Amino acid sequence: MEVLEEHLGSFRYEMVALTGTRSLTFREFQEYGPPDYYGEKDPIASRNWLTDVVNAFCINSCRDGEKFILASSLLKDRAQEWLEEVRCSVGDKLNFDMKRPKLDTASAAVAPQDVELEESDDIDVVEIDVKIEGEEEDVKVERERWSEVWKVFTRLPISKDGRERAECNQCKKRYICETRTGTGSMRKHITKCPKRDKVRFRELLSEAIVKHDLPFKFVEYEGIREIFQYLNEKVITITRNTAKDDVLNLFKREKLKLKNLFELLPGRILLTADLWCSINTDGFLCVTSHFIDMEWKLQKRVLSFQYMPPPHNGVCLTETISSILSDWGIDKKLFTITLDNASSNDTFVNLLKGQLCNEGAFRSDGDYFHVRCCAHVLNLVVQDGLKAIDEGIVKVRESIKYVKGSQVRKTNFMNVVKQVNLIPKKGLQQDVPTRWNATFLMIESAIFYRRAFFRLALMDSNYLDCPSNEEWGKLEKIFRFLEVFYEVTCIFSGNKYCTSNLYFPLVSTVERTLREEMKSSDKFMKNMAGQMYAKFSKYWSEYSPILAMAAVLDPRYKMQYVEFTYKKLYGSNFREHSDRVREKLHDLFSEYVTGLPYKTSTISTSDSCKSVNKKNDTILSKSTREMLQEFTVYETKEFALSQKSQLEMYLDEPRSDITEDINVLSFWKAHQYRYPELASMARDILSIPVSTVASESAFSNGGRVLDKFRSSLAHKNVEAIICAKDWLFGISGDEELCLQDLTEDIMELDSKGSDTHEAME
Repeated sequence: MEVLEEHLGSFRYEMVALTGTRSLTFREFQEYGPPDYYGEKDPIASRNWLTDVVNAFCINSCRDGEKFILASSLLKDRAQEWLEEVRCSVGDKLNFDMKRPKLDTASAAVAPQDVELEESDDIDVVEIDVKIEGEEEDVKVERERWSEVWKVFTRLPISKDGRERAECNQCKKRYICETRTGTGSMRKHITKCPKRDKVRFRELLSEAIVKHDLPFKFVEYEGIREIFQYLNEKVITITRNTAKDDVLNLFKREKLKLKNLFELLPGRILLTADLWCSINTDGFLCVTSHFIDMEWKLQKRVLSFQYMPPPHNGVCLTETISSILSDWGIDKKLFTITLDNASSNDTFVNLLKGQLCNEGAFRSDGDYFHVRCCAHVLNLVVQDGLKAIDEGIVKVRESIKYVKGSQVRKTNFMNVVKQVNLIPKKGLQQDVPTRWNATFLMIESAIFYRRAFFRLALMDSNYLDCPSNEEWGKLEKIFRFLEVFYEVTCIFSGNKYCTSNLYFPLVSTVERTLREEMKSSDKFMKNMAGQMYAKFSKYWSEYSPILAMAAVLDPRYKMQYVEFTYKKLYGSNFREHSDRVREKLHDLFSEYVTGLPYKTSTISTSDSCKSVNKKNDTILSKSTREMLQEFTVYETKEFALSQKSQLEMYLDEPRSDITEDINVLSFWKAHQYRYPELASMARDILSIPVSTVASESAFSNGGRVLDKFRSSLAHKNVEAIICAKDWLFGISGDEELCLQDLTEDIMELDSKGSDTHEAME
């Protein structure tokens, strides 16, 4: 290779092509060769140059010799002339044998299982055998196979007749695959392979079962089989057991792909976990991973939807989730886990954190490992406030129950709505008692139809629960008060965008709203806000430091917004809180700065020590070498601290406009080379999910899989279907958990009923 680098210069690329990457034409050889290629000025220089070319090529490619291919239409006419020139230049060093391969019909007849070769559109090929004197056999160097056909075909060893063949991975049919034949026959076979069609047919069936929550016996439906037979008379139908096996195999293949993806992730993995009870009272544990991929896109994948037998205490949760993490090989790549406020979760977090800390898997010793579900905390806060529910809310609930009591009442209410010139399409929602946000939607819809309820009370003497003007006024106050919580809950429940950077501004808005309402002159609202603030202080008396850091890493907020918010909430004592966030932010960043160089310096130092040991083994003792390693690490840290850090540079820059719609991940993708360590920290922090809605979406899907018709489905099959659906298709927009779908729209029912009533008349 040294000869090649010394003598060929710009011709290196073409010589690499000569080794098999692509063909080298005579025109290229002439263009990139030395000016005195034909020996007109200096025959000795030309001879030496050609000798170096051939020697370098043979030595670099194989130690014995080489058989290489020069293929192109240009070389076809000049090959013999070029060989004569090479002979003259190289002399007796090499023996060249030019031959044009021909199809061996006798060999083809010996192998009847081979398919007759078809004419190839490839260019003509000239084979040149290069032999070094004293060698008996030619040596072949394997060329890189870049064609797509090699994903379907497998090359076989050269047979006794000397022919090279490839075998279809599906139907085992063989084709001759020598260089001169090209890949045309194999390409045509791919489109016609009968077994490949069968395999693809079964793959499509498996994906359809997973995507549309179809039962396994779907493949045995008589009507479906008739459709298959109509489309292809030779189709081979399968049974429900075969369909089940195909789905399990699909699950295994996709799981392996996801494992490989996790190995290549540049950042850490974050988890959410939650328990769910199915229709047959079986408990299932859903563990979902969240991460930012190499393209800085937020991703979510369900890792496990596993049957969880009782008891559901902290010890059992630790054992189950530890086994899941070990199975996926991500136990040392975790950053945080988001859980609800079940008492068993605290025990589980402490046990798992202690176990992983002993293995050195965490940053900051796992101080930020546990994140509480913000949506769940908000639900607890508002539920405490709604315990002392106002009489007006009770009357609204009873009014809606009265309207939906019969078809006649629904029709009368629709007529009243038209009389007061309101829009029926707005909808009248029936709340779900266990969901406060359903109560909020019920109040919103009732306020919209306020005039209709007044008119209904005048027309229908049996309707006695119409709220008074004073009660409607209280309902409007409650609606405006709860509107803040509803909007924050909706934002926290997103799983397609970063939510960690929104935690600090949203939670601070909630706290400020509660404090202002506690000063209200309305006793009911004041008492309601007081009860809610007590629950708020229980969980959020101290804002989550890691989520406050996420706000700092948003270029619209930075440290200035954190200080501003603390000043609004705590007055002159704001410095104590903001300094704590700043200190923790610098401590965590220092781990990212010193952590990566530490590994690099350790490796380089150890390598240098090895070289010292080889040359001067008696000069340095083991303790001296260890001290030198410590000095290298110390110097790296001191140098990093003496310079202005990336974090300080980022914080010193002006903020972006706070009203600007910025994709924070796009910002860090654009600045990842300017702030490499800070961007690495931002990748981990910004991927923290602040709610367990991702797991609840999987539960919604689980409710469709384990319905009343398939409640006895095997647990492993349930996991395979739910996980494969998430990995292949995700959760589509129309299948996401939507509160409006859980509340009953009375107006839609009325609309259908009125149409029917008019048709009957």
